[in-house]
Amino acid sequence: MTARRFGDSRVAALFLLPATAGFVVFYAWPALRTFYLSFTDYSLLAPPNWIGGANYRKALHDPVFRNALWVTLEYVVINIGVQTVVALLLAVLMHRVTRSTLVRGVLLLPYLVSNVVVALVWYTMLDAQLGIVNTMLGWVGIDPVAFFGDTTTAIPTIALVNVWRHMGYTALLLFAGLQAIPRNVYEAAAIDGAGEWKTFWRVTMPLLRPVLALVLVLTVIGSFQIFDTVAVTTKGGPINATRVIYYYIYQKAFEQYDFGYAATLAVFLFVILAVVALVQIRLLRAGKSDLD
Repeated sequence: MTARRFGDSRVAALFLLPATAGFVVFYAWPALRTFYLSFTDYSLLAPPNWIGGANYRKALHDPVFRNALWVTLEYVVINIGVQTVVALLLAVLMHRVTRSTLVRGVLLLPYLVSNVVVALVWYTMLDAQLGIVNTMLGWVGIDPVAFFGDTTTAIPTIALVNVWRHMGYTALLLFAGLQAIPRNVYEAAAIDGAGEWKTFWRVTMPLLRPVLALVLVLTVIGSFQIFDTVAVTTKGGPINATRVIYYYIYQKAFEQYDFGYAATLAVFLFVILAVVALVQIRLLRAGKSDLD
């Protein structure tokens, strides 16, 4: 029996070897390299020069970095708030009204389109001069709106564009969680005289909490990493209004060639994401289910 278990372990290790190698090469080593570079002055033109914590002290006093964090937080709040509510509504409607495969496929279509393509299409549609959206607003007497060109509307516009792209995928994840809830729970609630609204808050939401927690952790982490929509539309403007943290890291590394400082900002972002994920898991009690 021991020899058989040892043989099974060797086979399992063999199957895990490609994934492990990929993780080490593409994730673990770059992460360690980034952490090392964050303590150096590195510009590709010369070997890394160890400067200790100077980059970290610089980041703490960098007004552009603080602004980038604030802009990113604004984006995350709008994106996650709207996306979660809309996706939850769509998931409940699919669960209670229709479970058509066609409907699920249509909801997933925007997610299958490249984010760069989606951004460019919406950038054209929302153009202040030639965009079809402003043309339709003109039909009802509303002046053109510079959706991507105004400091007050740029980040909400980018956030809502990404809501449109991701809400179908998020809805399908929540829909899968809804399908895992036993029907007899709803039948018991109906026997007790609970209406739709009360059933949703007293039955559906508590039992959906583990799945919702997972979805929120994934979507929040993904939202903090917003880059491509900004890169192909506003490029951080107007006046730093959309310079999110990922785009700022990109500019420092590949436009200003300050790789050491860019690595420091990446480490800060990693720490922020780790703390946010842990807080979410703790507050939402992601590891516990009311079905237990």
